[in-house]
Amino acid sequence: MEKDLRQQKTTIIKIALFGPESTGKTTLAKQLADYYETEWVPEFARDYLQEKWEENQHICTADDMMPIAYGQTALENEKLAAANKYLFCDTNLMVTKVFSEVYYGFCDPLLNEAALEHEYDLFFLTDIDVPWEKDDIRDTPEGRETVFSVFKQALINTKKPFITLSGDKESRLSKAKTIVDALGTLKEKGLSSEDFVEIYNHGIPFENILKQLKIFKKGIAKSNLISPATVNNGILSLSEADFEKKASFFDDQKEKLKIKKFVPASGAATRMFKFLSAFLNDFDIEKETINAYLNRKKDKELAIFIIGMDKFPFFETVHEKLKEIYTDFETLERDYKNYYFIKLLLSPDYYNSANKPKAVLPFHLYKTHIANPIEEHLNECVHYATSENVSNLHFTVSEIHQDLFEKSVDEVREKIEKPSGIKINIGYSYQNKSTDSINVDAKNKIIRNADGNLIFRPGGHGALIENLNNLDSDIIFIKNIDNVIQNHIDQITLYKKALGGILIAVQQKVFGYLKSIEKQQISENDLPEIVEFLIQKLNVKMTKDFNKFTFENKIAKIKDLLDRPIRVCGMVRNEGEPGGGPFWVMNEKGETSLQIVETSQVDLANKKQLEILEEATHFNPVDLVCGIKNYKGEKFDLKQFVDQKSGFIVEKSVEGKPVKSYELPGLWNGSMANWLTVFVAVPLITFNPVKTVNDLLKPAHQPQ
Repeated sequence: MEKDLRQQKTTIIKIALFGPESTGKTTLAKQLADYYETEWVPEFARDYLQEKWEENQHICTADDMMPIAYGQTALENEKLAAANKYLFCDTNLMVTKVFSEVYYGFCDPLLNEAALEHEYDLFFLTDIDVPWEKDDIRDTPEGRETVFSVFKQALINTKKPFITLSGDKESRLSKAKTIVDALGTLKEKGLSSEDFVEIYNHGIPFENILKQLKIFKKGIAKSNLISPATVNNGILSLSEADFEKKASFFDDQKEKLKIKKFVPASGAATRMFKFLSAFLNDFDIEKETINAYLNRKKDKELAIFIIGMDKFPFFETVHEKLKEIYTDFETLERDYKNYYFIKLLLSPDYYNSANKPKAVLPFHLYKTHIANPIEEHLNECVHYATSENVSNLHFTVSEIHQDLFEKSVDEVREKIEKPSGIKINIGYSYQNKSTDSINVDAKNKIIRNADGNLIFRPGGHGALIENLNNLDSDIIFIKNIDNVIQNHIDQITLYKKALGGILIAVQQKVFGYLKSIEKQQISENDLPEIVEFLIQKLNVKMTKDFNKFTFENKIAKIKDLLDRPIRVCGMVRNEGEPGGGPFWVMNEKGETSLQIVETSQVDLANKKQLEILEEATHFNPVDLVCGIKNYKGEKFDLKQFVDQKSGFIVEKSVEGKPVKSYELPGLWNGSMANWLTVFVAVPLITFNPVKTVNDLLKPAHQPQ
C-alpha cells in the first residue's frame, strides 16, 4: 500500500459523512451517490478490519490507524477521478483521528496533520437517533451520546463546516438532497462553505438567498402610479354622525367575534434619539459651547430639545438623578447641565434610552404617574378591542426585550383591568429570523464583518405578515407602538370602532355573496348587484372583457375577487410626514387597484410619477382593521396574498461601509397588496407618532 496521505485537488464538491458507528453514514452515502449519479467512497476500515476478524478474530488496535488512513486516502483519490460534480465520502481521516483519540488516547502526528488539512465542502454530522445495529467489527451501543459529543466537538474545534442530520432514513435523505442542491447552487454564486452553514444555522431558506441575490442584481420594479387616491375617488369620507353609526354597529356585533389588537413593537428606539447620539459623539464640552455646536451643525432638533427640555415627561426623573450624581449640579453652567442631562439620558449605565424599545420609554406625564406606550395601548385596547369583557393584545417584540415588556405589563395591567372590569390577555411573538436578508456591496458582492462572518439584517416590518398569519381572530386592529395619545381617548375609540364597523359590514356582505355562490343560488340577474358592490364599495376595477365571459367564468372571477382577506385603513390628511400614502396603482398585468405606496417605491426620476406622488392628499397612519378569515370561518394563508415583487432595496452602513440589504414587501404595503381594501378618511387626531424624542413636545403628548 502506498503510504501517501495527500488529498488530490479538485473542483468536485466533496461531502463527508461524519459521526459515530451505526449512524447511517453508509446508507446515506449510497443513496446520495445514486440520486446524483456519481461516486461514493466506502469505508476502507470496514473491509480491512473484517479481513482481520475473519483471519484470526482480531479486532482493531492502535497499530491499525495509519494503514486505515493510507487506505482511506487512496480510495478517496481513486473515486474522485470518476466522480460527477459531487463525491460522497462514507468516512474520512477526521473520523479515523477521532476514533484514535477516543479509543487509544492519542493520534499519530501524521494522521492528525492530514485530518486537519483534508478539505471537504461540507460535513454531514449523523445523529445517534437511529437504532444501533450490531456486526462483527462494531463496538457496543453504550456511550453513544458521549462519542457523538466528541465527534461534534472535533468539528467545532477544527472549524469544519458541518450540518447535523437527524431523523429516520427517509427524512435524512430528503433533507440531505435539499442541502446538497443548495450548496451546489450557492457555491456557483461565490459563497463559501462557511457562508452556507451560517445561512443554514440562521434559518434562512436557501431559495430566499438566491432570490435576494437576484434582486440585488436586477433591482426592484417601481410602482406604476395611476393617480392618488382622494376623497370620493378611493377614499371614503364620513360625517361625524356616520362614524357614530358605524361605531354603534361595531358594538352591536363585537360580542360574536374574536377581537385582537396587533402592535408591531420590535426594535430599539435608536432613531428616536439619533440626533442626541450624534451630538454626544461630535461635541467636546471642554472645547466648544453648545451654542457654537448648534451654529456649526445647524442642528435645529437639538435646539428644540434643549428649549423644551423641562416639558419632557422624563425631565424631573433625570434631573433628580443628576443632582444625586453631581452634588454641585445646581451651581454648574447651563451648558454643563444640558450636556450631562443628555449624556445621562443615553448612558448605558443609567437610562440607556436609545437602546430600549420605544414601548417602555416614558411618553406621557399624568398627575399621578408617567405612562409609557405599553400602558397607553392597554388602555386603548380595553376601549375598543374588547369582546365579552376580554381584551386581547399582541406585541411583536425583539427576543432580548421581552422581559422589559412583561415587566411593564405587570406594573400597569391591574390598574387598567380593575376599573374597567375587563381582563387583558397579552401575547408576544418575534420576527422570524428566516426572513432576514444578507448584505452586499455596490458591486453586489456579499459583505462580511471584520471576523469574516456574514451580516444578517431583519427583513423589515413586512416579515410580520407571518406573525399576523399565526393569530386566530376574526377582527384584528393594527396600530404602531408609538402612535398613542395622552388625551382624547374617547375620540380615538370612536374612530377605531367605526373602522371596525365598516369592516364587519363589508365582510357580512362579502360572506353572503360567497355563500350564495357556493350554494349555486346566484343567477345572471344577480351579477350586476355584486359587480356594483365590488366597484363601489371595494374599489375593484373590473377588466374590460368581463362582460364577454360565460356565466360560469363570471362566477369564478367574482369568487376569486371576493374570497380574500379584508383591510379597512384609516387615512389622514397629508401634512408632510414621511411614509406611505394611498394611490391607484397598475400592476404588470394591467390591473388597477388601491395600494399604500411608500415614496421609495416610486420612480422619482419619472416626471409624471413624481407629479402623481406630489398630488397625494392623504397619508397612511398605520391605522388598520383586518379580517383574516374566510366565509367558512377558516383562516386565510396571508402569505398567498403578498405581492412578492414589491419589496425594497435599502442602503445601510456596516462598520462604516455602505451596503445594500433587502426588505420584504411592507406589512401594510406589498404584504397586503392582494387584499380587499377600503380606505377611510379619519381625523388627524388619530395620528400621533413619536419618530423623534421631540415629538413628545407636541400637544397630543403633553398634559392638558
